[in-house]
Amino acid sequence: MFRKKKTLVVGATAKEGRYANLAAYRLLRHGHDIELLGLREGDIEGHPIRTGEPDLQGIHTVTMYVGPQNQPKLYAYIKRLKPKRVIFNPGAENPEFEKQLQAEGIETIEACTLVMLSVGTY
Repeated sequence: MFRKKKTLVVGATAKEGRYANLAAYRLLRHGHDIELLGLREGDIEGHPIRTGEPDLQGIHTVTMYVGPQNQPKLYAYIKRLKPKRVIFNPGAENPEFEKQLQAEGIETIEACTLVMLSVGTY
């Protein structure tokens, strides 16, 4: 049985061809609700790309498209969202942050969101 997973795409961009942009489109095509967080405002299919630390509710999954060097400023914010899991896409792997999330009871996965969607493991 398919279950919608409201997903926050961190590193979202309106630039076509970027993996975070592709992930947003594919998440929508697979029926998931999305929220988008990026460096610049914009939109993807009418969904606003927000900046800063927007007040979001009901986030099931955070999918990271931001390199580990740019993640520390997001640590507290992502923990406050209390997602069920955080997916660290290739290039975003961060053992330090993964340990912190696991200590909070949040599942961490090093995987590619696009692959997970295509093979049905999302």
